[in-house]
Amino acid sequence: MASLLKLDDKGVAVRRLQTLLNAAGARPALVVDGWFGPSTLRAVLDAQARAGLVVDGIAGPKTIETLERGGQRPAWLLREDQLKAAADELGVPLAAVKAVNEVESRGSGFLPEMRPVILFERHIMYRQLAAAGLDADAIAARQPSIVNRAPGGYLGGYAEHRRLGQAQAIHAACAIESASWGLFQIMGFHWKALGYESAAHFAAQMDTSEGRQLEAFVRFILADPALHKALKTRKWATFAQIYNGPAYRKNLYDVRLARAFERYAGAETAAA
Repeated sequence: MASLLKLDDKGVAVRRLQTLLNAAGARPALVVDGWFGPSTLRAVLDAQARAGLVVDGIAGPKTIETLERGGQRPAWLLREDQLKAAADELGVPLAAVKAVNEVESRGSGFLPEMRPVILFERHIMYRQLAAAGLDADAIAARQPSIVNRAPGGYLGGYAEHRRLGQAQAIHAACAIESASWGLFQIMGFHWKALGYESAAHFAAQMDTSEGRQLEAFVRFILADPALHKALKTRKWATFAQIYNGPAYRKNLYDVRLARAFERYAGAETAAA
């Protein structure tokens, strides 16, 4: 099945989605015709709302998994009410948080093995080891794939946890600080600024649920006044530049954020 199914999509994957929606109690029952039209959209929105999922009208892996469980949402998944609470804490419209969740998150905060999604950065490990007073150059000479002045060496998926484990054998805290964690790719070295007790405490929270990963994102935004202001005023280019760095233009993060916000804001207005 496609990773994301949305309005106007067609095909076998949509037929399976419609069958799952009917089995979960879609009313009125859908015609299983393979077209993600307005009726299917309403059924997806209704199923997401009933299950407590993020209500976005997009049938991704989380929605499909919940439907396959008969509408029972796995406890670790991000909930709509958690996004609302985050928006309230940040003082922004729910549509703004939903836009960031759609564009800036990894889609899922956990791997199929139920480990948090991470990306280990060997050049950050080099920096953190040096800051801790260790001989980073000597360690890099022995283990260049784990400690290096240059970024790279990415393996993706669960293999990133193997890299993290090798780094933890060198220095546990520096290893955690050298990875980005969860839905919103928060770097571990921010743990102290975000109010966590230790690097280990931060990692344990990221291992708990997507809700905890969202909490880290909220703390991250609140800790950066410029980033927070950009989100509150919907200055998407500024937000994307601070959050993503200079590559935001190439990836059109600002354009995608603006479009997602308008779509969610429009849906909220229509539902009011």
